Amino acid sequence: MQYRQLGKTDLTVSTLSFGASPLGNVFNEVSEEESIRAVHVAIDLGINFFDVAPFYGDTLAEKRLGKALKNKRNAVFLATKCCRYGNGVFDFSYERVLRSIDESLERLQVDYVDLLTVHDIEFGDRQQVLNEAIPAAMKVKEMGKARYIGFSGLPVRYLSQIARQVEVDTVLSWGHYTLLEDEINDELVPLSLEKGFGLMNAAPLMQRILSDAPIPPWQSSPPAVKAIQPTLIALCREYGLALSDVALNYAVRHPVIATTIVGMSESHQVGQNLRALQLSVPDELFQRIEKLVAPVKNQMWFEGRPENNIPKPNGQDD
Repeated sequence: MQYRQLGKTDLTVSTLSFGASPLGNVFNEVSEEESIRAVHVAIDLGINFFDVAPFYGDTLAEKRLGKALKNKRNAVFLATKCCRYGNGVFDFSYERVLRSIDESLERLQVDYVDLLTVHDIEFGDRQQVLNEAIPAAMKVKEMGKARYIGFSGLPVRYLSQIARQVEVDTVLSWGHYTLLEDEINDELVPLSLEKGFGLMNAAPLMQRILSDAPIPPWQSSPPAVKAIQPTLIALCREYGLALSDVALNYAVRHPVIATTIVGMSESHQVGQNLRALQLSVPDELFQRIEKLVAPVKNQMWFEGRPENNIPKPNGQDD
């Protein structure tokens, strides 16, 4: 396992992080026993950053992670989120952030988290995010309930815009550095170097498009993007490799992104993901993939409020 410093923080995090959303049964049912085993295996194999949120499984993921980390709190860096709760339930108010951290600490059975992230800011009113949610997170940091703070979201150009206006420790972008997407490089990567915040990437498998697993019916990518999956699977198999392993191997190579968060809930997934990091993937394969995906590259869907989705400079949507 390799480790990188997360921005200007004193957190040296594993380049592969444990995304705990599947602990909340968001993809498929997993037993509590197996989910706890997966967390323990991850720690034993060198993963030291765990990311969760109240939204995942309607608080189930936080509860399970809390149980798993009993007597192991000092072995990990722990991140949770605020402002996104049940399906379609968002609250970016100052008061709700302060209540949210206390609720999360109780479920996680800890006195503090290492990182509190304002979750999916594109769903909030811009002024409320800037004037309430982020200041409340700063208050949480001042109170010692979180060591560092940041925010997350999907529209990568909006993340850059907000990051220029506030001082945070981290920014979490998801879906924008994968075999199908590299828009994180346009603004957010250079901005992270300029301002010194830690940059994190999530969803390197693009919600299973970049894997051998069936694509969930709720996945929002354009049909042409989804349709490329079988061709990518076949191409990787020519080299004796699984598409998901190649996709993960690619994502963690980015020299500026401190850590890549991958959802896990079973111990065999942890082992597979760690093995993927050690693979020697031929450059030829990456070149062939790049050529193959070129017609559908960077065709990301939008989420959140329309005014928070910033088009590319050429006027086209993601």
